[in-house]
Amino acid sequence: MNVNAQKQSGLAIPFDHTRLDRLMDEAGIDLVIATSKHNVQYLLGGHRANFFDYMDATGVTRYLPVFIYPKGAPEKATYIGHRLEKFQTQNKPLWTSEAQTSTAGSVDAMQKAADYIRKAGLKTKRIAAEFGFLPYDASLVLRAAFPDADWVDALFILERQRLKKSVDELAKLKVASDAVLASMQAVIAASAPGVTKADVVEALRREETNRGLTFEYCLITCGTSLNRAPSEQKWQKGDIMSIDSGGNYHGYIGDICRMAIQGEPDAELNDLLAEIESIQRAAMKPVGAGVLGREIYAAAKPLVEKSRHHNHMEFLAHGMGLVSHEAPRLTDRGPVPYPASDADIPLEAGEVVSVETTLLHPSRGFIKLEDTMVVTDAGHEIYGDGARGWNRAGQ
Repeated sequence: MNVNAQKQSGLAIPFDHTRLDRLMDEAGIDLVIATSKHNVQYLLGGHRANFFDYMDATGVTRYLPVFIYPKGAPEKATYIGHRLEKFQTQNKPLWTSEAQTSTAGSVDAMQKAADYIRKAGLKTKRIAAEFGFLPYDASLVLRAAFPDADWVDALFILERQRLKKSVDELAKLKVASDAVLASMQAVIAASAPGVTKADVVEALRREETNRGLTFEYCLITCGTSLNRAPSEQKWQKGDIMSIDSGGNYHGYIGDICRMAIQGEPDAELNDLLAEIESIQRAAMKPVGAGVLGREIYAAAKPLVEKSRHHNHMEFLAHGMGLVSHEAPRLTDRGPVPYPASDADIPLEAGEVVSVETTLLHPSRGFIKLEDTMVVTDAGHEIYGDGARGWNRAGQ
């Protein structure tokens, strides 16, 4: 962050506002209106309404946080929140010079936001709003308030703003990744033959929760099945299992996948997982500050193509942080294609990338490794590294 600019503003701004100002200037944007919980949390330096952490619905409406940021004027940024958030802000005041915590739903939240924008005299020629996180009723209020404004989606600039993680953000991601790995190891070790996929997922939820995480999901397969949903399918002797889970720590997601088996793997299983591991390591090897994003795919592609199982193999690299599959975006092809906006841009220290290689073997089942790594000036660091081979259950 530009410390001098922060001191001049007199505010303890928790993000690099000079970067956001530059991004807005490059896009010709006068005003950003953030309404997603993750972006509001980021822009407020960690604040998140605890009452609405899991569900937004309330009565006949929904919760809608609104953060307003005018280009070059952080002292005029403000937050419009729900009336129940006032208790949190009493204990930990927000950094903005003004904040309102008096709304009850989406329409009055956006009306108060519009009123503030007019009162503060903010420029509204070109406004960036989060189209994917703006309810229809609130959007009607916003568009009616500023009918002559040019509207753009705030997704791109807010992703660019969050792309390079701070030291604090990286610490949270490491805690999340390490805790997910430890939870997986504990569950695998405690799982005897006959336990169901649903039992494993519930045990994992408890383990992640006990380690201070919020459990988000677990994609799980068992035996030769490629079905990744929890079920009453039993994990029997000799069966393999893939466990792909995301747990978040203060909003930051640790996402890894590891393999387990009831018993001992045979030579073919060892070879298959070793091949997956070799692709993972090859993809991560070139990563470092200054390396073009596309080099991750370029390093993995030859190994995938020459594999005798290439018709059943998928490789994917995507960003991680407050959002699963956020920037950097490195490919417009593959199982989860995006606009490849970062493919030809040098990686920066502080960017976080998840790398995953999946084999949907027609007779042996679902075999996968997924790793989260942070780009550093010296190369990269893997978070949640370990337990990369066949983890034996019940031991």
